[in-house]
Amino acid sequence: MSYVAVAEVRVKPEHMDAACAAVLGIVPQTRAEPGCETFLIHRAADGSPRLFLYERWRDAAAFETHHAQEYTRAVYRRYETWLAEPPIITFLDDLADQEPA
Repeated sequence: MSYVAVAEVRVKPEHMDAACAAVLGIVPQTRAEPGCETFLIHRAADGSPRLFLYERWRDAAAFETHHAQEYTRAVYRRYETWLAEPPIITFLDDLADQEPA
């Protein structure tokens, strides 16, 4: 079973372009990580300064390894002053992997 996380990242409006560039800058390395199955980034369609990340990893260890990478940590350090509030991270279970009731 994969390890899936969705993050909503609320950015201060004046930092939105820089925040987008920073996270887009790590997409190639992230997708090349051995445990990465899917790594997608979306911007809110309503124009609000929000990013949404959909991440699917082989397992929790792969997710944790990604977050320990220097390029990921560098983005987090830059986000410290750019974020309007802490990200909201939701972990998901795939219903197809569950037994029927």
